[in-house]
Amino acid sequence: MAPVDAVVTLSDVAREAGVSIATASKALNGKDDVAAETRRRVLAIAEAMSFRANPMAKGLNTRLSGTVGLLTGDLEGRFMIPILTGAENAFVNGRVDVFLCDARGDAIREQHQLRALLNRRVDGIIVVGASTNPRSSLAHDIPVPVVYVNAPSENPDDLSLAPDEFMGGRIAVEHLLACGRTRIAHISGDPAYTAAHGRAAGARAALRDAGLDFVADPVFSEWSEQWGRSATAMLLGRHPDVDGIFAGSDQIARGVLDTARELGREVPDDLSVIGYDNWEVIATGSRPGLTTVDAQLQDLGRLAAQRIFEGIDGADIGAGVRQQPVRLVVRGSTVPGRAPAGRG
Repeated sequence: MAPVDAVVTLSDVAREAGVSIATASKALNGKDDVAAETRRRVLAIAEAMSFRANPMAKGLNTRLSGTVGLLTGDLEGRFMIPILTGAENAFVNGRVDVFLCDARGDAIREQHQLRALLNRRVDGIIVVGASTNPRSSLAHDIPVPVVYVNAPSENPDDLSLAPDEFMGGRIAVEHLLACGRTRIAHISGDPAYTAAHGRAAGARAALRDAGLDFVADPVFSEWSEQWGRSATAMLLGRHPDVDGIFAGSDQIARGVLDTARELGREVPDDLSVIGYDNWEVIATGSRPGLTTVDAQLQDLGRLAAQRIFEGIDGADIGAGVRQQPVRLVVRGSTVPGRAPAGRG
């Protein structure tokens, strides 16, 4: 049961009763197409939880379909899957069915799928972006709650949830500083991505707080191991006293580790390396294991689902870009013999 002082929502009642939100709404509103035993159970649970219907949401809740749309532009993308998994798990727990649509990066296809979802009378829509670059808003008159995830909407009236890239860069460099590193460099990916600049800005802020700066200006190119290898060779050739490298992605970081090994640099004894993304197949497969920043994408998807539930219940879900915390995962590339550990 929900805590006594918590605001009990329709989704809370539905979850406790083991029914969909639509069924709970019908039971509470005396609709005929609900089994008598189900109605009695829902009403009893609502009474026990001190549920009070939101008058402004009542008209909507009597017409709930018990479905939500998940609209993405890159279903096969590595960053999409954990976000979609987090959202879908939350919806399944809330007895809500999910329609998954992949627009494949096509704006016209996306609008077609939006119309299809609205024709199916979905109760809410989550729009998941392939990157954290801002994107255009779907529309201004969508009659159901909409939450943008990862790629924030350019419309400040929309609610967008995105990982805090600035915080990620900051905690990465703060960790290197805590490891005693003072000659720190940054190698990152495609400068067309806002994530690359956010991470670099956070890293530089942490250095300035410590009275330091990067050994050399951060370098940007692509999110690849090959770029990590070539950039590291160039960097260590010009600045052999570098003792810490913050890579903008785990792929780049593995390239850094390869070149450091070839040049006879001991990681982490005389060179600490940290990546970004916590792509486990890379981070745990690297030698040593790669310290990295985890954007907690499943949590991002789960939070988006919670906001949709709140919107379905008639709550104001808010607007603007809400940046969500990331965490540090420590492995052997910065601390000798260190087992993975998370830091919020």
